[in-house]
Amino acid sequence: LAPQCEKSWGAIMILRALRKLFVELALPAILFTVLYQLSANSTNFYFPALSAVLKQFNALWLGPRFFADVLPSLERLTAGYLIACISGIALGIPIGMYAPLRRILEPVLEFFRAIPPVAMIPLLIVSMGFGNSMKITIIVAGSIWPILLNTVEGVKAADQVLSETCQTYGIRGMARLRHFIIPSASPQIIVGMRLGLSIGIVLMVISEMFAALDGLGSAIIYFQRSYEISQMWSGVLMLGIFGFSLSFIFRLFEKWALHWYYGMRDLERKS
Repeated sequence: LAPQCEKSWGAIMILRALRKLFVELALPAILFTVLYQLSANSTNFYFPALSAVLKQFNALWLGPRFFADVLPSLERLTAGYLIACISGIALGIPIGMYAPLRRILEPVLEFFRAIPPVAMIPLLIVSMGFGNSMKITIIVAGSIWPILLNTVEGVKAADQVLSETCQTYGIRGMARLRHFIIPSASPQIIVGMRLGLSIGIVLMVISEMFAALDGLGSAIIYFQRSYEISQMWSGVLMLGIFGFSLSFIFRLFEKWALHWYYGMRDLERKS
């Protein structure tokens, strides 16, 4: 009976995954089909037929331009995003744990958070040039804030009873940080990381549009200035696929990192 039960459970899980995938992809597929049909006879120079855009997509982005533009963008985003995650979490934990430190730093943090990262691009171009350092800095400057602030709030919201229990049992220092603070704040930290990734993608494109010889943003601007509209729309389509793919990968990471949290929520719902 045991092998049969395992096979049945495996089949059920596969069916659930397929049903979830169908639900998630149904609306995009419908919208894509409708747009394809509506734009089939388009004569508008600025809104070409989707078939023409797909033709350019195959010619451009499934060839050398993938390595020439998509990979440099991915490298910049990865570098900036990882720096933002490490810095935001490393700063957010002590700020959230110690109220005096939080009171001292809050005015400064609020001041810098209010400055749009895009406004810093001219200054960074003058001081750092047009290289990758400038673009990575812009990504860090925008992505760090949701990570930092959500880390602070997650640490502040740690369960007081559990905190007192740790003190009672003498759990302090790194042991308290590892086994209580970080797990308690991790759901909110992950939320900040998700927001930071979205902001990072936007800033990656904007920084490349301002000053870059390669990357998705640079390619889109080049096609727009050359009046190669189908190619420009193919770049926008590539950017959408780029963002969707990163979002999907992040969801897998989130499920892996918070599997215990989702398991607890499922048990609470069942009870």
